[in-house]
Amino acid sequence: MAEAKVYVPRLKKLYREKIAPELFKELGYSSMMQVPRIVKVIVSMGVGEARENKKMLDAAITDIETITGQHAVKTKAKKSIANFKIRKGQEIGARVTLRGNQMWEFLDRLMNVALPRVKDFRGVNPNGFDGHGNYSLGLTEQIIFPEIDFDKIEKVMGLSVSIVTTAETDMEAKSLLAKLGMPFRK
Repeated sequence: MAEAKVYVPRLKKLYREKIAPELFKELGYSSMMQVPRIVKVIVSMGVGEARENKKMLDAAITDIETITGQHAVKTKAKKSIANFKIRKGQEIGARVTLRGNQMWEFLDRLMNVALPRVKDFRGVNPNGFDGHGNYSLGLTEQIIFPEIDFDKIEKVMGLSVSIVTTAETDMEAKSLLAKLGMPFRK
């Protein structure tokens, strides 16, 4: 009986075969399980206009689902803030958590297709680390993704991408992301 070919995303294969062994040697670990890896990617969109216009939130959800290929969850305000005219429990955004193969595919598209399409792009900010090996970056427009049809969007909106890793330090996480192809600004 012939073995079926199992699909493995390009970036995941690169990580397993080349990057993980390189990091193992470079960072001097005693076990392969210590090598930093990406756990999940969270793509979120805050929609300030959602308090007056519910269609904006639906448009944001459609966009985020188109970009990620996964169902989005509506996010609600944790507390009321009078200056922003929001009440506790009011729906104000959308979020998708990507894991597994979808996460690897999204990262590949983000680094190799979407980011190079940003106007005047010189690289992502190297200061987006949180001190615990996780990286966050903000994108000012969702139209940099090829999945989004410019004629069908309601409004140009930004989104944020958080990459959660098992790295214990920012240096380890930066090394991992740089080897994966994240274009950091010099």
